[in-house]
Amino acid sequence: MQLRNSPSRYGAVSLFLHWGVALAVFGMFALGLWMVGLGYYDPWRKAAPDLHKSIGLVLFFFMLLRAIWRVVSPPPPPTPNQGKPTRVAAVAVHMFLYLDLFLVMITGYLISTADGVGISVFGWFQIPAAFSGIENQAERAGDIHLYLAWALVVFSVLHGLAALKHHFVDRDATLVRMLGRRA
Repeated sequence: MQLRNSPSRYGAVSLFLHWGVALAVFGMFALGLWMVGLGYYDPWRKAAPDLHKSIGLVLFFFMLLRAIWRVVSPPPPPTPNQGKPTRVAAVAVHMFLYLDLFLVMITGYLISTADGVGISVFGWFQIPAAFSGIENQAERAGDIHLYLAWALVVFSVLHGLAALKHHFVDRDATLVRMLGRRA
């Protein structure tokens, strides 16, 4: 399989980044919902948020790589049967998903660094607290983080449903290309 995208399909790097980010987003969402319900004496009370933060920061670097890769190796063009409204909607949804994901990660960072302490990433290195001391920073960022995370999951599901619509209703190669097959 080719590494770069071609006019007929996505390359291995784009496939890895797309499906890896998708898996991480849904895993992080589930982990986030689970960890906020942990009791004070639960052994995962500290470990789950630390894991969530570490994965989130690694995901941030993968998203930066993904954004750069999208410029270096542009995605295949839309299939010929897609009209202008479909193409515009696809671009808008993709840009929203990118923006929303970055905002989810930034608000997560603001929650985690509100007390002025950096974030350890799996004990490998520390990301410093660059912004802290904003009034009610953790609470405000936490509320925004939650709403953005829900929006991300809802739009990701809609994105997946649109891919299935392209495959089963429109019978075009949109989904097939994202599975690494030639159109």
